[in-house]
This record gives sequence, structure tokens and C-alpha cells, in this order.
Amino acid sequence: MSSNQAVTPRRTKNAGGTTDQPTEQAEAHVPDRAAVMQYELRDTWVVVACGSYDMDSITPLAAALDTAADRHRKVVLDASGITFADSTLLNLLILTHRATDLRVAAPTDQVQRLLELTGVDTVLKVRATVEDAAAC
Repeated sequence: MSSNQAVTPRRTKNAGGTTDQPTEQAEAHVPDRAAVMQYELRDTWVVVACGSYDMDSITPLAAALDTAADRHRKVVLDASGITFADSTLLNLLILTHRATDLRVAAPTDQVQRLLELTGVDTVLKVRATVEDAAAC
């Protein structure tokens, strides 16, 4: 069973009586552990975000982007590892954009769709690669 499948108990009878045993069912969203890495690329600070971001997991990424915005003129968020994002991430991106020259690189399909549906893609510089984002 993969880590993103829902498990539903199934009632079975054994010598000791009735017990619940897990069975696989439909796919469901299970948050991935969020992780943040950072490095410098030419004159740009790159923040790499991996995993799922919502109000319960945004703190490490928010801290990294806040620090980057305070210390660097140009910041790239490498979004290629983001598996889930909601309005919490959108808010963070807009706040960071106000504080520094923020670019979003290599957004996953889910993140790209979120940016497009909300119009944030027209406000931020969104590029296909980290190198393109750093160069623009």
C-alpha cells in the first residue's frame, strides 16, 4: 500500500470474536512532510520547497523566505517539489513578493494551476527552471 491511500477497517471474525482489520480503498491526500533547502546561485538566493504546504506546515518555508527577503535582493522559490499547496502558500508568495524580487521556478502542475486560477501567475515571475528564474 502506498502512503497516499486511504485505509478503511474491515470487520472480520476470528476465534476471539470480531475485529477490525485495515483494507485498502480509494486514493486520498495524505500530507507529505515539508522540507526546505537553500543555496546561492550567482546573485540569487534559491529556496527549495518540498512536500505539502498548508497552515500547519508553512512555518519553515515562511521563515526561510522571510530571511531570504531580508538579506537578498533577488529570491527564487524552487517549487518543483511541492506536492500540495493552498491559499496559505499563495499568501506567503504575495507577502514575499512585496518584500523582495521573488520568482517562482518549476512549479508542479498543482501549484501552476493554483497560481493560474487565482491570477497570481500574472503578478509573480514564474519560470520553467531555476536557472531561467535567476536570469530574468
